[in-house]
Amino acid sequence: METLEHLMTMVSKLVLTRNQLLEIVRRHEDSEIQGAAAAAFQRNRGAAGKRHGDAHEPIGNAWQKLPRVVRDLDQELEKPIELEMIGADTELDRQVLELIKYPLTHMVRNSADHGLEGPEERKAAGKPEKGMITLAVYHEGGHIIIKLKDDGKGLDVDAIKCKAISNGMHTEAELEKMTGAQIHELIFGAGFSTAAKITSVSGRGVGMDVVRNNIELIGGSVDLKSVQGKGTSFIIKIPLTLAIVFTLIVESSGDRFAIPQLSVVELVRVQNNFEHRIERIKDTPVLRLRNKLLPLLHLSSLLGMKTTANADEALDQDNGFIVVIQVGSQTFGVVVDGVFHTEEIVVKPMSTMLRNIAMFSGNRILGDGSVIMIIDPNGIASAMASHASSALLEQEEDEHDERKKFIDHHATTSMLLFRAGSAEPKAVPLSLVTRLEEFSVSDIERSNGRDLV
Repeated sequence: METLEHLMTMVSKLVLTRNQLLEIVRRHEDSEIQGAAAAAFQRNRGAAGKRHGDAHEPIGNAWQKLPRVVRDLDQELEKPIELEMIGADTELDRQVLELIKYPLTHMVRNSADHGLEGPEERKAAGKPEKGMITLAVYHEGGHIIIKLKDDGKGLDVDAIKCKAISNGMHTEAELEKMTGAQIHELIFGAGFSTAAKITSVSGRGVGMDVVRNNIELIGGSVDLKSVQGKGTSFIIKIPLTLAIVFTLIVESSGDRFAIPQLSVVELVRVQNNFEHRIERIKDTPVLRLRNKLLPLLHLSSLLGMKTTANADEALDQDNGFIVVIQVGSQTFGVVVDGVFHTEEIVVKPMSTMLRNIAMFSGNRILGDGSVIMIIDPNGIASAMASHASSALLEQEEDEHDERKKFIDHHATTSMLLFRAGSAEPKAVPLSLVTRLEEFSVSDIERSNGRDLV
């Protein structure tokens, strides 16, 4: 443990040194200084990357026991079950690997116990007698996506409603107003279970809330999709590593903050009479983005750095940057005063006295020596949920569900659309994109007949 701690400290220093070199490059226009700094930067990056890569291993190492678990469940539940595992050689941080072992095992048990029907019931529904659980893992845009899917009966909405009423979580009137997706989300409530009795197979008295909490602790999120009679799928999105995080540096009320790129969908610049504009519904600011309405809140207001009146006044100016953030199925916009650059940083955990502040996940020293706080997207999402209009969130979820009905996840790829040269739109797979950068055309240089920046 001491050796590992020492290794992490050294990687931290390497990354900090590299960021200082980057800061020097940004400040000086002299081409000789830029060339020397760029060469040093590349050497440093190689060293940091190698040390960082040493701490990775295939996710298949966390799956070794799952086939045995499924075989035992097959016999115990008297259900024929087949487990398909895709992407076992996908590599990620060992620390992340250790933390997701338990949630994955728990969710596979749940799928076998609650999700898959018995052979007779499956035959009556026109399905193969053998139930299928599929576990797929792949990289996408600097993070890991884990999909756990079963072809069972799907979530029982009526049973979830009955349990929510008996637990006192919601009234019948409140449940009537909820969409199907919102009712499905109730299974993540503390201690929530629709099982008639606690068994040794799946729940064992522990609910899906523990699974979600474990994944959110490492900066991940869990999204749930279920279709009655067709099956249920869980989509887990987690960072590639806990050691080095890609962040977007933003400014609010004169202070700088880092937002993990894992949760950032896009950046939007809003201006008067521009395509993207801020509108209001019952005094609630919203962003109209490609015919969708996203709830908005100023970062300074979320962090309690500015009075609500001042934050509203800033939104009324309809001029600024909006960071569109997605946490699970919830998408919203956070208004900031300025956007700087993206930076790889080694996260330092919050001190014990500050760990109860949900808005921050850690802190770090930047290349110029300043200390900044790292925003926790899950904390922001919780604060947004209390501010945002429920009607807006319902509309967003309805639109999300309608789109997903027509999408086969296995046949689609996320693409970044852009225009270049001719007027026709072009696309590149999002998994190949590290980040987007904006620069002046005057910064383009020519070398050996090629354009360089």
